[in-house]
Amino acid sequence: MTKQLFVQAMGKFLAGLVLTALLLFLPAGTLRYRGGWLLIALLFLPMFLAGLVMMVRKPELLRKRLNAREREDEQKTVVALSGLMFAAAFIAAGLNHRFGWLTVPGWLVRTASVLFLAAYLMYAEVLRENEYLSRTVEVRDGQKVVDTGLYGVIRHPMYTATLVLFLSMGPVLGSPVSFIILLGYIPIIVKRIRNEERVLVRELEGYAEYRNRVRYRLIPFLW
Repeated sequence: MTKQLFVQAMGKFLAGLVLTALLLFLPAGTLRYRGGWLLIALLFLPMFLAGLVMMVRKPELLRKRLNAREREDEQKTVVALSGLMFAAAFIAAGLNHRFGWLTVPGWLVRTASVLFLAAYLMYAEVLRENEYLSRTVEVRDGQKVVDTGLYGVIRHPMYTATLVLFLSMGPVLGSPVSFIILLGYIPIIVKRIRNEERVLVRELEGYAEYRNRVRYRLIPFLW
């Protein structure tokens, strides 16, 4: 662990926390928005703890996760679309709370919260299994194909975890409108995966054979 890595990680964490809070509570017009606080707790507390663990035990992995500069033009488009989608979903959630457009039953909020945490655990397992995992689409020197654990079932378990995370956000926020907006993540992640696989087949030795062995990309028996 280095001081520079700590400062970089904390800076990005606090920036994400502040931006999320602004996008939720400013449109809501109040801090008395339970769904907003619930999402912040579910999203940022595990993120903070995971960051601490990586900083102590796997600083190089944390450094990779902090690097968000995409090289592929198609991935830059994906990142931009994702950012717009999240901003729209959070703003819509705040406005939904302010004006009381639509409501979500309590049992669905609780179920979505459990799914959110389960997806976080899956994400943590993916981080444990794949030491080459990066936020950007790239192949590093010495990288090898990971085909055990979750990677023996689907080729992109990290994206499966994020899909569950993001689709749970709408109910957690108490906003059906946000859920509808976040459905836009499905075509976005499909676009990202297709481009990523072209890069991996081209640059990562053994990936083409792995792709033939493990049939499903995101969801077993579906796609």
